[in-house]
Amino acid sequence: MRHSPSGGAGHGTAPADGRLLSIGAVLNLLRDEFPEVTISKIRFLEAEGLVEPQRTPSGYRKFSRADVERLAYVLRTQRDHYLPLKVIREHLDALERGEQVPLPAPAQPRDLLDGEPPAVDEPTAARVGRAELLAAAEVGEAELAEWESYGLLSPASDGGYDVGAVAVAKLIADLGRAGLEPRHLRAIKAAADREAGLVEQLVAPLRRHRNPQTRAHAEATARELAGLSVRLHAALVEAALRVRLH
Repeated sequence: MRHSPSGGAGHGTAPADGRLLSIGAVLNLLRDEFPEVTISKIRFLEAEGLVEPQRTPSGYRKFSRADVERLAYVLRTQRDHYLPLKVIREHLDALERGEQVPLPAPAQPRDLLDGEPPAVDEPTAARVGRAELLAAAEVGEAELAEWESYGLLSPASDGGYDVGAVAVAKLIADLGRAGLEPRHLRAIKAAADREAGLVEQLVAPLRRHRNPQTRAHAEATARELAGLSVRLHAALVEAALRVRLH
């Protein structure tokens, strides 16, 4: 059973009489403080282990006062501190153990809007040059030119590459050594573009919001959805291989 974080919710978001609430009732309570929250967002937080509502025999979710306070705490921490859900979950687990773990100072929305999200074990440079990319992937100019011809990598207008291109280049190189040529990877690239388009559609209403914190929250949500999409893709590939190899 999950407990609400001490001092985490407040603001009158949860019922005080101990009754259980449907997901729709929880949504109405949370929207006073979080107007952009949706039922899909609540389900997403449940899937990520941030809240564990009870279930009726027919499968309907029922939320307690502690569940609502916990959801409000997660949403508030995301909005004000721009922390990934993994860090928020670890923080909540520590609070449940009675540990006092201070949150970082609220991030400045300008940092996120300028394209500088909090780094997590990533290079700090905004761009890498062509020579740096070739060295990181341990390939030659001919290989990189071929990757670009298939649309797997593309330089920016200044000729440099986003830091994410380094990881992409290394993976393409590793797959190439295993026998997968760039032409084989076009389907993966096309699928990635479709997934990115779907995520973009989901966060588009938040990105159009006038509140800069809401727009910054859209970027964090997009990264979370991208991570889930990658995990789903890996799980589907593994499931398909199990069928084919057994």
